[in-house]
Amino acid sequence: MSTQLEKIKKLIENREKARLGGGEKAIQKQHERGKYTARERIDMLLDEGSFEEYDMFKEHRCHNFGMEKKQFPGDGVVAGSGTIDGRLVFVFAQDFTVHAGSLSETMSQKICKVMDMAMKMGAPVIGINDSGGARIQEGINALAGYAEIFERNILASGVIPQISGIFGPCAGGAVYSPALTDFTLMMEGTSYMFLTGPKVVKTVTGEDIDQEHLGGASVHATKSGVTHFTAKTEEEGIQMLKTLLSYIPSNNMEIAPRIKCDDPINRMEDSLNEIIPENPNEAYDMYKVIGAVVDNGEFFEVQPKFAKNIIVGFARFNGQSVGIVANQPSCYAGVLDVNASRKGARFVRFCDAFNIPIVSLVDVPGFLPGTGQEYNAVILHGAQLLYAYGEATVPKITVTLRKSYGGSHIVMGSKQLHTDLNYAWPSAEIAVMGASGAAAVLYAKEAKAKKEAGEDVKAFIAEKEDEYNELFANPYQAAKYGYIDDVIEPRNTRFRICRGLAQLATKRDALPAKKHGNIPM
Repeated sequence: MSTQLEKIKKLIENREKARLGGGEKAIQKQHERGKYTARERIDMLLDEGSFEEYDMFKEHRCHNFGMEKKQFPGDGVVAGSGTIDGRLVFVFAQDFTVHAGSLSETMSQKICKVMDMAMKMGAPVIGINDSGGARIQEGINALAGYAEIFERNILASGVIPQISGIFGPCAGGAVYSPALTDFTLMMEGTSYMFLTGPKVVKTVTGEDIDQEHLGGASVHATKSGVTHFTAKTEEEGIQMLKTLLSYIPSNNMEIAPRIKCDDPINRMEDSLNEIIPENPNEAYDMYKVIGAVVDNGEFFEVQPKFAKNIIVGFARFNGQSVGIVANQPSCYAGVLDVNASRKGARFVRFCDAFNIPIVSLVDVPGFLPGTGQEYNAVILHGAQLLYAYGEATVPKITVTLRKSYGGSHIVMGSKQLHTDLNYAWPSAEIAVMGASGAAAVLYAKEAKAKKEAGEDVKAFIAEKEDEYNELFANPYQAAKYGYIDDVIEPRNTRFRICRGLAQLATKRDALPAKKHGNIPM
């Protein structure tokens, strides 16, 4: 055999060795845990045959604790580029079969390389996390490696989409990279995220808790809001990442892919004319409204299990990707609170950063009262939602379905926050507060006098509530001042939104020159 052929044979052998990661036994253990390997995950994620791997043969340079004898080509992360539905993406997947996927200086360099390339090319970056944390044997070099990744997460924010898939452990400092990215997906049962583990928690606070209840997918999907999506299987999780990517552009200079739409834009939805209950205190399901107006009823919800009193997610109108923000009357009457405010604000800011129009469906009676909310800074969190809407320069369309009271009216895409088109259904009630509260305040003195005179106070207050409703339990007072652009028939909502988005396609708006704003936190 010629020298050249021997070298080629050696290359092939080296590639085969690198593809095995930590070896066949380690791969078998990974499968026994119900988890795929890093390479298998990348194969599922990317278009077949599109993956171009970088730094397959890169190895760590640690010589402490005998680490020089534990070398694996690629050093615990598979990184490179490929395509999803023909679109360029950059990916990295931590390999738990190599030193439990622990982060070394070398692994950091590989991850940073693909992130730098993603920025240059204007392409999304997807990271699949499955790691035991920092490689303790490397000390400060491992910490520096994390910091290098975090800095790139920060610089890429708002420039290219960043998506994190948590397919295994993610603990300690490692959690900050997913927290800095735009969207996070966690696997139910096999992934967890926390800053300090159960043993440290037990030592410091005395709490006895396991990994799942401390930082499992269910905890972060329902209580903390750290994760945006959860999946029962890795196949489901990978498909969710692909679906998410289909709604968003590759970078902040582009628009999201537009698809062919076979759902007529002038489709009437007669059910909407009767969806608002006669009783103003009765709930209805906002998901039915969303499903009725978007293309083919398809809605990809973000954070579906967190702060259910507000709904956010992606849909399409006439093939164009939009962000939906909607109050949910069937959960706490659709009130805004700390969690709903920050959930909505984060989503609005993402849409604005990546040129995705925002459609708001409003039915909000106010902010949730109580010490629990005030002590947890509902003022600041409500201001975040206000700030997000006011700062957004993308096309904005707001449709008020029923209640829109007080400060919550303002923060939910009101005209004064430079919303382009504000529509209202005939059932809309736009006022400082509801009729009962308003009558109690406005006619307190008269009510007191009547009570002292022995007259029927309830009848008096009821009469004044009717007067208040006559004035404000309709959208025409706001329309009279131009705060509502038009009162529309509910069944025409889809058509008016589609036409509005077409009209706003060439919108140009700019903010005052500044380094950046100081969003309330």
